[in-house]
This record gives sequence, structure tokens and C-alpha cells, in this order.
Amino acid sequence: MSTHTLKDFRFKVQASPLPQRRVRLSSDGKSPLEAATPPEFRGGTPDVWSPEDLLVAAVASCYALTLDALMEQRELVLRHLEVEGVGHVTKRAEGRVGFVVIELRVALTVDAGFERRAEHTARDAHRVCLVAHALDVPVELELAVGTAEQVRPTVTTRRGNALVT
Repeated sequence: MSTHTLKDFRFKVQASPLPQRRVRLSSDGKSPLEAATPPEFRGGTPDVWSPEDLLVAAVASCYALTLDALMEQRELVLRHLEVEGVGHVTKRAEGRVGFVVIELRVALTVDAGFERRAEHTARDAHRVCLVAHALDVPVELELAVGTAEQVRPTVTTRRGNALVT
């Protein structure tokens, strides 16, 4: 009989208002960040991270870190990785403005002969990414896996708990 311990993590962040539609974000033991209304919105501030940037960054960084951990667990050497996240904000079906999709454009390079295992691992990372699971919008994966000689793109979309390729 195996016993499993359910882990319960807490991620605490403080948001303190600053002048000019900005906010200071802090968390114990970490460097503070400043965020502001994005310049796309009235009164927004250019050149400062926005909550929208941070949401897309959370998805992209979670995917990259999850993929790195899975590659290590499966003893696959990741020679190069690029992850670009693009969040699309527009009027949603219910009439309010919000995110409708987040795209992850991923290019990874592995040693020759390991492309199929790397692609499977990359899709697993997309499936189990904790941050993407927390969202009410699809996270699409455009994946290019190759060696220095070849790159092969494919697209996968997360719709709820299901993946569609």
C-alpha cells in the first residue's frame, strides 16, 4: 500500500498602489516588481510591465520550466529552447474585453535521433503546465522540434483539459 502526501502550496503576493496607475508587487524574499496599466489602454504607461504582460509571462515561463524539468527527468538533452508567448485580448463572447487565447511559439533543439521523444515531452509540458491549467482561455502550442539540420512545426490547443492537435 502506497501513501501519497498531497502538497498544498501558497504563493503570496502583495500589490501596493503607486501614483500614475502603477502598482508595486512584492513577495517575501524576492525583488519587488512594478506594474502599470498597459499603453494599449487609456492612461497606460509604456516601458513598464503590465498585468497582461505578467500573465503571458507566467504562462510562457511555466511552460519553459516545466519542459526543462521533464526533459531532465527523461534524460533528454535540451540544446536550445526559445519560448515566445503572445496573449490575444479582444471582446469575448460574453461581451467583455479579455484574453481569448494565449499562444506559445516554441522552438527546441535536441540531439539527432531524439526528436520524437522531445516532441512528446514538449506536448506533455503543455498538458501539465500548472499556470495554463488555471486559465479560462485556451493556450495554443506551436512547436518546432529539430536538430541543427531540421525544424518541424505543429500546433496544439488546450481546450479545458483536452488537447487538440
